[in-house]
Amino acid sequence: MKVSLAYGQGHLEVELPDQTEVLRPRPSPGLPDERAALLAALESPIGCEPLRHWLRPQAKICIIFPDITRAMPNARVLPWLLDYLHQHGVTPEQIVLLNSTGTHRPNTPAELETMLGPAITARYRVINHYCEHDEDLVAFGTTRTGVPALINRHAAEADVRILTGYIEPHFFAGFSGGPKALMPGVAGLKTIMSNHGSANISSPQATFGINAGNPIWDEMLEISQRVGKSFLLNVSLNEAKAITGWFAGELAAAHRRGCAFVRESAMTRVEAPFDLVVTTNSGYPLDMNLYQGVKGMSAAATIIKPGGTIILAAECREGLPAGSPCDRLLRTAKTPAELLARIASPGFAWPEQWQAQIQTLIQTRARVLLHSAMADDLVRAALLEPCPDISAQVRAELQRLGPAARIAALPWGPLTIPYIAA
Repeated sequence: MKVSLAYGQGHLEVELPDQTEVLRPRPSPGLPDERAALLAALESPIGCEPLRHWLRPQAKICIIFPDITRAMPNARVLPWLLDYLHQHGVTPEQIVLLNSTGTHRPNTPAELETMLGPAITARYRVINHYCEHDEDLVAFGTTRTGVPALINRHAAEADVRILTGYIEPHFFAGFSGGPKALMPGVAGLKTIMSNHGSANISSPQATFGINAGNPIWDEMLEISQRVGKSFLLNVSLNEAKAITGWFAGELAAAHRRGCAFVRESAMTRVEAPFDLVVTTNSGYPLDMNLYQGVKGMSAAATIIKPGGTIILAAECREGLPAGSPCDRLLRTAKTPAELLARIASPGFAWPEQWQAQIQTLIQTRARVLLHSAMADDLVRAALLEPCPDISAQVRAELQRLGPAARIAALPWGPLTIPYIAA
């Protein structure tokens, strides 16, 4: 059978055996009028008063939006939100648009213009968050490991915080969206490293679909609530990037509602594990680098047999990216086991170690191959095996395993989270 895999800004056609179980998100139609649905959500939010009641003359307003690695339709959502604010007396000078980069690189002016639209970048103050700029951060107590809980000053000192974002299953925080806009989105590096530390990442609760009781998510919410009240404006999307739901209101309550909605379309039960899983990272922008690609691996890992094989199709047009902390960390070891032991050693700390830790944890259970635009030597430096031809690799695996092998494909990667039936 032919299967179309999300890859870069297009698709990759591969030939897979007829017994392949193709796992996709359940169909979820886009809203017939996205803007009208947004305005209704702002007027009837979940767990709090309408957004217009939050607004005061001369109030400082900080709108936090996701960076380029997220599929959030900022260029559609933000103009509608800004129009709403202006209709209720807010001027452009009162507003700061803060890019929640977390530990990611800042987005360039050209990227910001593409993400938000030229009308917004020309009219409003738009700034990147820099997690290492301590002078731009404000402390709100400490994390559970005792390091300062640092949040960007623009968010911390705003009279009104509006957290925008996109809810999808997240490989160690349960679901994205919600408090992640503040923590880790605009948090300090030390704070993020504490929250994403080895012990938390290793928790069995730190996985897709689990929020309450997940040590990473619990602390994200706790720190976000210390900052003060925030108005949440999250969306759910289908694979065509159409908005399927708005979840606006009090941070925790609105996010819970959104997660319940997304769980119904994104999480799929399967009867037994698979010998081979072909997965993606849901195409651009999420597959723009290998750092993000660990999400696609993690989706496949939920249903792989011990000793099975995962093939990830992710374009990785930016590489890992080259020279990033995760890239440098992966290059310090010759095998996944060596690197995993190093990360787990007492006192070890390295920016972005969590992504390398999750990758190598997966590799203790499965062989992982990568089909990408990266050169083979760079793939091997990332401790992975290159896979130039997915169809040929699958045929070879089937010949080795025999005709009864169980094979699955996740054409949209982490937009579909399978789990084994209890």
